[in-house]
Amino acid sequence: MAEVQRRPGGRPLPQSARGPPPPPAAKPRPRFEPVDREKTCPLLLRVFTKVGDHHIDGEFAVRGKEPKDEVQIYTWMDATLRELTDLVKEVAPEARRRDAILSFAFVYPDKRGRFVVREVGRTFSYPNGRRPDSGSKSLSELSFQIGDYLDVAILLQ
Repeated sequence: MAEVQRRPGGRPLPQSARGPPPPPAAKPRPRFEPVDREKTCPLLLRVFTKVGDHHIDGEFAVRGKEPKDEVQIYTWMDATLRELTDLVKEVAPEARRRDAILSFAFVYPDKRGRFVVREVGRTFSYPNGRRPDSGSKSLSELSFQIGDYLDVAILLQ
């Protein structure tokens, strides 16, 4: 049986004074494994952009009558919001402005079949260390499902 070390007054010593610290935990594995982009087929991501705010859920209600400002991007589940920001900047001049913030939202049907627009992150058009954003998060980390749409609101300040 292990013996508890005691202070001179009879009280037990705190856990940290009872011996060496426990061994460091093993380095945690990343939650999502990166995709081998040479061997994995990309998915088609339908991206809808709008200046000022996100599209409303009703604009996606009828299949084939989605908003007209669509960009189709072939990408992988490990694509980050920063990668997607750079691709949106290639096609949307407003996204290239220094003061632009890109707000990303997933658009998907809920259990009743109604579309939901759920914001999942924001990036700055030109990031820096003083303004942290969600640019390092990947689609898989944000629980993107194949078949969902991506709605990008370009916010200008």
